[in-house]
Amino acid sequence: MSMYITCLDLEGVLVPEIWIAFAEASGIPELKKTTRDEPDYDKLMKYRINILKEHGLGLKEIQETIAKIDPMPGAKEFLDELRSMCQTIIISDTFTQFAAPLMSKLGQPTIFCNTLEVAENGEITGFKMRCEKSKLTTVKALQSIGYETIASGDSFNDLGMIQASKAGFLFRSTEQIKADYPQFPAFETYDELLGAIKEAIRD
Repeated sequence: MSMYITCLDLEGVLVPEIWIAFAEASGIPELKKTTRDEPDYDKLMKYRINILKEHGLGLKEIQETIAKIDPMPGAKEFLDELRSMCQTIIISDTFTQFAAPLMSKLGQPTIFCNTLEVAENGEITGFKMRCEKSKLTTVKALQSIGYETIASGDSFNDLGMIQASKAGFLFRSTEQIKADYPQFPAFETYDELLGAIKEAIRD
């Protein structure tokens, strides 16, 4: 019996996109841009930090929005069931300062993510990535210590870990990504995804 770890993306899979929620709450449409629109994460984050600076917004304002965000309907139940079947890690390009309140709503699953650099006045001045190509690197590291990985996500930055895993699935992805990567089964509901993961573990 192989040892499996399921690696899941966070935003768009278990919780709504944080930056889109904040764009709506703050009335700044430019912040709606996500990794679905800009695959270069470094570029995307620098763009976001500049917009926040222009508007005089900091971590506090974003955290106030995050406090009102709930996981997607059924996400916690899905995660509970998945965690009863196999080890599960959420691997996200978001930041500890954003993810923490959402993790308590999801029953404190393990999450690997990045860190924001925040000045004393609450201004977001930069960010520190945990490692290069964080999702793919993490999956490869888990494989190097004897685990088989199963991965699922919705966006460009998930494709590496999906491709490198024993089984990989797109979840609530875009029509474009689904068309470009027909080799990855694509699901829309947690039940479908759970069924596919169960089958992968059995194989």
